[in-house]
Amino acid sequence: MPTALHLGPYRFYFYSYDCGEPRHVHIDRENKSAKFWLDPDVALAENYGYRSKRVA
Repeated sequence: MPTALHLGPYRFYFYSYDCGEPRHVHIDRENKSAKFWLDPDVALAENYGYRSKRVA
């Protein structure tokens, strides 16, 4: 899983073999994780541990 960016405590990455899904990015921090769709607009796909207002 290639890391696209480290921004402070956040790690932005993607899986190169997620061929069956639209373009998206995973964002982790400590034991929290979220996945965002990138097309056609950025939208939250999954959230594990982040507060709602943190990912809104």
